[in-house]
Amino acid sequence: MKSFSPDNQGELPGNRAYVLFILVVVYTFNFIDRQIIGILAIPIKADLGLTDTQLGLMGGLAFALFYTALGIPVAMLADRFNRTWIMTAALALWSLMTAASGLATNFWQLFLARMGVGIGEAGGVAPAYSLISDFFPPNQRARALSIYSFGIPIGGALGIVFGGVIATLIDWRTAFFIVGIAGVAIAPIFKLTVKEPPRGRYDRQRINTTPPGLSTIFKTLLRKPGFWLISMGASFSSMMGYGLFFWLPSFFVRSFDMTLLNASLIFGAVYFTGGIVGLWAGGWLTDRFGQMNRSRYVTIPAAAFVLAVPFYVLAILSTNLTLTVLSLVTPMALGLMWLGPVISVIQHLVRPDMRATASAIFLFIINLIGIGLGTVLIGALSDTLQVQYGDDALRYSILAGTGFYILASALFFAAARWIERDWEN
Repeated sequence: MKSFSPDNQGELPGNRAYVLFILVVVYTFNFIDRQIIGILAIPIKADLGLTDTQLGLMGGLAFALFYTALGIPVAMLADRFNRTWIMTAALALWSLMTAASGLATNFWQLFLARMGVGIGEAGGVAPAYSLISDFFPPNQRARALSIYSFGIPIGGALGIVFGGVIATLIDWRTAFFIVGIAGVAIAPIFKLTVKEPPRGRYDRQRINTTPPGLSTIFKTLLRKPGFWLISMGASFSSMMGYGLFFWLPSFFVRSFDMTLLNASLIFGAVYFTGGIVGLWAGGWLTDRFGQMNRSRYVTIPAAAFVLAVPFYVLAILSTNLTLTVLSLVTPMALGLMWLGPVISVIQHLVRPDMRATASAIFLFIINLIGIGLGTVLIGALSDTLQVQYGDDALRYSILAGTGFYILASALFFAAARWIERDWEN
């Protein structure tokens, strides 16, 4: 057995800042490649003659199948071997498959290319959570993980805006080519500049010289009801989140008769502004108040979900574009407040040598349900309502998705009673 005590030696704040910066850059490319399909769905649908259900499958299930299935075995490797090498290979692979998406000429070719993106991105997030936990002490982790999660609104906004601009000026295939090649170029920079840190350097838990197996980690998590309640709550929020981010550009085009370019610019601005504010607020609030009461790591996000619903209802039902855009910023922020606090909780529910795998199990649950079901259910409901509501069918299918936030909030509040007991001290 060996143990790592808190050790600030050899880790300058400037180095931590750079590591967090480059991790945000990689996560930004992760979400550009993941979310660009949302804005490109409009020209892809016209070019390849797809239905909304097919678009939902391509944007959700195609990605989620291998992203979720491979996440756990890749994370187990990250708990045993060099995490920076794993992330470098993952970045190169998903970027190549994004570029390959631009070569597709039918639904199945694009479906397979998006599966390839999912295979690569399976190694992009859980190892990063583990790395951040070894670069930052416990009282800074929620903020660090929130800043890392800036990659979501930055990447999502850039993917939407860049995709809209390039698809308008050139075509949708070129958008895939450019972002894919750029990601490949970042991979060697990441590997050459990020050093693998000692595991558990800021934690007091004892670490086995031989990392635990998957069955041991599952047994540990089975004794922690908070983990499963949080995972299911995050799954419901992700169904709304991923479904909303995929379909909102199409909603603007169909319900407000906007051009693809204008829809990308407006939604990109809303996504970026709301996302950055919400992520920072969630991390700051829980690092500040969670030290006094750990249950606040989940009750603060739970309250945010409840507050987000009426704003979404107002935004989606409004027929005034200005009111819709202004009303979307607040719930966009509230809907993303959970990421930093909840991811931080997951890191604290297990020992340092279990973190990447526990994070991957968490991501497996939320992404299989959130990505796999969110986009396709909204798309299928839109197809069902098409005859009755025409272009407004998507409006009402998105509106129905707000109910997932209520379920997420209820599960987070239920998890609050277990956090203190489940926490690894």
